Amino acid sequence: MTPARPDLLPAEDAITLPRLIAAARKSWGLILLIGAAVLVAMAFYTLRQRPIYQSKVTVQIDPNPVRPLGKDVQGVVDIGTGAYWSNQEYYNTQYKIIQSRRIAEQTVQKLGLNLDVSFMLNQPGDARGDGKPASVELAGEVLRSRLTVEPVKDSRLVVISLEDASPTRAQRIVGTLAEIYVEQNIDRFVDSTNSAVEWLGEQLDKLKKELEQSELALHQYKQKNSILSLSLDDQSNMLRAEMTQLNDQLTRVRTRIEYLNSRAEEIEKLPADDLDKLAVTELLQNAVINDLRKSYLDARRERDSLLKSGKGEEHPESRSASARVETSKDALLSEIRNVRLALKNDLIASRKEAEGLRSLFANAEKRALDLNLLEMEYGRLQRSKNNTEKLYSVVLDRTKESGLSGLMRFNNITVVDSAQQPKAPIKPNVSSNLAIGGFVGLLLGFMVALGRDLLDRSVKHPEQLETDLGLTFLGTLPRGDATGGGRPYGRRSRRIPADNVGTIELIGHTDPTSGLAEAARAVRTNILFMSPDNPHRRLLITSAGPSEGKTTAACCIAVAMAQAGQRVLLVDCDLRRPRIHRVFGKTNDVGVTTAVMNRASLDSAIQSTPVEGMSVLVSGPQVPNPAEILQSDAFGHLLDELSTRFDRVVIDSPPIVPVTDATVLSKRVDGIILVVRAFATNRELVRQAVRVLRDVSAPLIGALLNGVDSERSGYAHYQYYYSRGYGDKPTSTEDRAA
Repeated sequence: MTPARPDLLPAEDAITLPRLIAAARKSWGLILLIGAAVLVAMAFYTLRQRPIYQSKVTVQIDPNPVRPLGKDVQGVVDIGTGAYWSNQEYYNTQYKIIQSRRIAEQTVQKLGLNLDVSFMLNQPGDARGDGKPASVELAGEVLRSRLTVEPVKDSRLVVISLEDASPTRAQRIVGTLAEIYVEQNIDRFVDSTNSAVEWLGEQLDKLKKELEQSELALHQYKQKNSILSLSLDDQSNMLRAEMTQLNDQLTRVRTRIEYLNSRAEEIEKLPADDLDKLAVTELLQNAVINDLRKSYLDARRERDSLLKSGKGEEHPESRSASARVETSKDALLSEIRNVRLALKNDLIASRKEAEGLRSLFANAEKRALDLNLLEMEYGRLQRSKNNTEKLYSVVLDRTKESGLSGLMRFNNITVVDSAQQPKAPIKPNVSSNLAIGGFVGLLLGFMVALGRDLLDRSVKHPEQLETDLGLTFLGTLPRGDATGGGRPYGRRSRRIPADNVGTIELIGHTDPTSGLAEAARAVRTNILFMSPDNPHRRLLITSAGPSEGKTTAACCIAVAMAQAGQRVLLVDCDLRRPRIHRVFGKTNDVGVTTAVMNRASLDSAIQSTPVEGMSVLVSGPQVPNPAEILQSDAFGHLLDELSTRFDRVVIDSPPIVPVTDATVLSKRVDGIILVVRAFATNRELVRQAVRVLRDVSAPLIGALLNGVDSERSGYAHYQYYYSRGYGDKPTSTEDRAA
């Protein structure tokens, strides 16, 4: 697999349920200890608390009080209300009034609580003061701090409770407070009603004077303007009828004038002497003119007839006929002139009549405008008088209703259950406090355990090597001892007695069926199968920091490979703090440093071991420049020669991060195994070591998780698999390799 870059992977583990359970199992002793400590502290605190008693009073608040005078008569102060939301506001207001400073101070004054030292200090008994009483305000605040108002759900009941160190005092105080609240409610109603009645009486006297003044002003105005009992509306109607009649007559006269003008214009169009063109329409209406015109026409026909018969104009008959023509013509023209004169006279009379009607209409119009002005002022005075009269009537009725309401002392607040002396204290609640203390203690212990787990940055599981650090997991080496028992090796057991030197590192040889031996063979198998065609002949065993168990891991891997039938050489290249010679009980006089300096000493430097097929090359005498020796060509040639003599060369080196020796060696080997101590090595340290190796393109093949505690959560399968007696004991080299 292609490993991910460790610097791009998450450094923190996700907080999951298995991790929480693991943290609790890991620190269950600490959790129980913290829980027990908190429980004991809570018990000690609870038993030292002063007993507190609670006395209660149940009060009913009716939002719809009794109305003896009926719904139409409203009181000055609205004791109740009707609408739902108004009820909610009313109830909340009453709750605040019960807890108000005024009620509390009245209770303090009535009972003299400001003189009671035991009340102020909330102590049992009834100790009075020493001449230095507390203020009423301060005692009222103390009382309010111990007072509780709780409405009963879906009802009109309210429970008023008071907590105090004395049961008798609690009963006395809460009962007195409820009485004061009930009395204060009715007193507020009565006082407000009396104040309203007094104010209404003052307003009634004032309105009465204003009404008398407005009535007098209206009478004086009517007298000044000669306004009779007849209403102004009737007078206005009469003027309106008169103006209508005058307007009709004026219209009729104007019509007649137009008619006469048209007749006069037609007559004026007639010629003065040509009677043949006389208008028939106008003249036929006059019988005299028709008769005269007929006589005139007859005389003309007779004269014309005589003239046509041959008689001349001088003929006596002709002259007589002409005389008749002239006579009838003069009569006709005279009659026409009379008609014209009559039309002219009628036109003049009609025009005079129209002028008179216009004068009468203008006079009536003026009187109507004057009447409007009188009506406006009269209306203003009348409205003022009516409004004052209505207001006076309303105030008078309200004054009488308020006076009746003030005489009645009905209340919408009643005490349902009076205060009783409590039998047992409500505080402290021992069982509840202990339960809470135990729960809080366990929770606190769990939080501490989780905090320890979150702050623990060590590598704990193989998955962290693969996911967080991007390393190939090769296997685990559990904690164990030479006998397969329980004495652990590792950081705390690094110093081993002289008689047991090397027993743990060689447990694969001394006890092949132990868990540690089985784990080493599993690691060997993973290394062999990672590259079967091109095996890693030079293996470098190193770690990120010191005390990670790399020497133990190198010995176990070397022993396991030797048991697989290979020729193995274990080389101690930790030239700063060598240990291989102690593991195998060898001297450190000759070794790597002497072989580098003198190749001829190599044969004597390579020493045999109790393990068949396995040899060791110790570090040799210490030198001041280990890194330079490991980086020298002579050391490279030494490794080449060793590779020709042995199938596997397992190299134990110093840690990567503190010194550069392992980095130098990484360029001279075929594979590098990074040893990580479980629950000890910091992930950031491992990440830094991996970064160093990858920066120099070192052949890092994987990581080994060392010092695994099989009793920890997540490693039970290792304990089962590696336990003594699981399966049969390997009988051959092939079985061990498997």
